[in-house]
Amino acid sequence: MVWIMDDQSPHPRRRRTDSATPHTPKHAEQISGDSGGVPEKPHAERTQTIAIALGSGGARGLSHILVLEALDELGIKPVAIAGASIGALIGAVYASGVPAKDIHALAAGLLRNRGEIMRRLLAARIGRISDLFGGLGNPVMLDAERFVGSFMPDLVPEDFEQLEIPLQVVATDYWERREKMFDHGPIRPAVAASLAIPGLIRPVAHHGHTLVDGGAVNPLPFDLLRTKADIVLAVDITGGHSGKSNERGVPGPFEAMFATLQIMASSIVGEKLKSGAPDILIRPNVDAFRVLDFFRATAILKAAEPVKDEVKRRLEAVLG
Repeated sequence: MVWIMDDQSPHPRRRRTDSATPHTPKHAEQISGDSGGVPEKPHAERTQTIAIALGSGGARGLSHILVLEALDELGIKPVAIAGASIGALIGAVYASGVPAKDIHALAAGLLRNRGEIMRRLLAARIGRISDLFGGLGNPVMLDAERFVGSFMPDLVPEDFEQLEIPLQVVATDYWERREKMFDHGPIRPAVAASLAIPGLIRPVAHHGHTLVDGGAVNPLPFDLLRTKADIVLAVDITGGHSGKSNERGVPGPFEAMFATLQIMASSIVGEKLKSGAPDILIRPNVDAFRVLDFFRATAILKAAEPVKDEVKRRLEAVLG
């Protein structure tokens, strides 16, 4: 799914501390995102490692930033990150060493500037308005790699090997009908492929493979992290919409397509959870927002804010 960031000014990288010893993970816990305030604790030496999975979901994925802020405020550095679609993009920036509060500021700042967003989107567009009348294609179709090149900050390194936190990015191999995972080599083509939502962003051709949105096969890739850390924390944003029944009607073509993709993603996550859940499952309160509601960034971030305190409380309970 799509997410956009500003890359106009560099931000310092920050390293956090953590230590690791083997431990059996606790049973899964689901976080609702609506608990009371939790006092922050000073940095302390920790004996368990944490990995985080950031799921697909378009604009709802802005809520991932609040979860990462909670980790930063607790002084926790994940030992591994896995992401699909919007989760891959946010994960790549965070894994580069950018503090979550800076990602928050970058996203909120740019998403208030509609003119700049439209300028970058037009630069990434491959279709023409005349295509609509000539039956040649979608006039608003975006080139995935050009899109990522326009919006991903320059401080994200070229290759996975240069990241501060190991990252796994999920895409879908269109012709082989299976998951394609990236954890080495160039970062930007991998993230571009993971973001290539059908109908909006053109599939990515990469090393003989045709790749599309990672959410089509693994919208919440916590399974990739089972052997990477003692505790796996996953952020699921595939839930349904909360519109009132008397407000529901026939959706427009784009809304129907994107909402259907979300329904499919939610079904995949549900089946995965039956066979084995992550140690901590987080579901921010963002069901009311649509896939392309990026211009509602302020409202999304406000709605997701309560999840920070809940994440802190649950992690402190697990880590001691």
